Amino acid sequence: MSYLEHTVKTTPSGPRKILYLNWPLVILLMAVASVGFLMLYSVAGGSLSTWAEPQMKRFALGLVAMLIVAMVPIWFWRNVSLVAYLVSLALLIAVALVGVEGKGAQRWLDLGVMRLQPSELMKITLVMVLAAYYDWLPMSRVSRPIWILIPVTLILTPVALVLRQPDLGTSILLLAAGGVMMFVAGVHWAYFVTVVLAAVGLIFTVFQSRGTDWQMLENYQFRRIDTFLNPETDPLGAGYHITQSKIALGSGGWTGRGFMQGTQSRLNFLPEKHTDFIFVTLAEEFGFIGGVSILGLYALILIFCISAALANRDRFSSLLILGMAMTFFLFFAVNMAMVTGLMPVVGVPLPLVSYGGSAMLVLMIGFGLIQSANIHRPR
Repeated sequence: MSYLEHTVKTTPSGPRKILYLNWPLVILLMAVASVGFLMLYSVAGGSLSTWAEPQMKRFALGLVAMLIVAMVPIWFWRNVSLVAYLVSLALLIAVALVGVEGKGAQRWLDLGVMRLQPSELMKITLVMVLAAYYDWLPMSRVSRPIWILIPVTLILTPVALVLRQPDLGTSILLLAAGGVMMFVAGVHWAYFVTVVLAAVGLIFTVFQSRGTDWQMLENYQFRRIDTFLNPETDPLGAGYHITQSKIALGSGGWTGRGFMQGTQSRLNFLPEKHTDFIFVTLAEEFGFIGGVSILGLYALILIFCISAALANRDRFSSLLILGMAMTFFLFFAVNMAMVTGLMPVVGVPLPLVSYGGSAMLVLMIGFGLIQSANIHRPR
């Protein structure tokens, strides 16, 4: 029996696919989302309808989307990966031409019934197209320079478009996720050393460009960097966010002030308390134990994803799962580093916890792809 015949014969069909879902992963996702509902209820002052109820509806929609994506054979997602990437790229170009502005950035497309943020969709389709590319490319060619140019182009094109919006946080996530995909696909380490050295040179150039005609970052982005390096220089201005965030983190102690007892969020000292800084609210109310608990849930999700990737003998599926898992990791790692002062504030939400529609739906679709790879793997 050939490998393809064996795969077809051992792949579940119809309603039986539900049994092959990675159910521990589903339960973990629901647990993390429930933490989000609880915190959104708290920061709204005990109101369910303000943020918690809409978030519940979005998560329910995301669960349905995850199940639909999971039921579709993984070979279909492999075949449409390039088309999905090109559609996402076209939407990013549309944002640059006719996008809707908000808070000084042009990141959305107004579809009438909803606002779509194509950069969120690109986080998924970039991983898909890179997984398909390295599944197609023989291992002997993975590290050859001419075959390196293709994935580099696939990564840098959307990064450049997202930077124009401007959205530094998403650009960092796309660049990091693309780099991880190349690394796990087997690209030689020397390329990554070269990139690190080039990044150091770029950072130096960025700082040198400040105040010139060829300034490479927006003024508000430079202020975020200044705030990151020394937030005390402007505690009521550019440093306000991170200063209040640190106060909230420190006041939580080991066990926290108690549910709905956080003064920083309740008295509105903490900005963006329901989106980017919701982890700080959790840490203030439930303390160090609460912060470590949510980290533990995230770690378990990563463990289940990595285990699924290692158990999958299909190269595309394995790369896809690892790429989606790393995208998820980057989401919460960057958010937590941002709100604890370990890196500049770049506007990355806490996955499945922060209030938001596009990020929630895209993440659930990503987990749907992981489930599809698990259901349809060779057995």
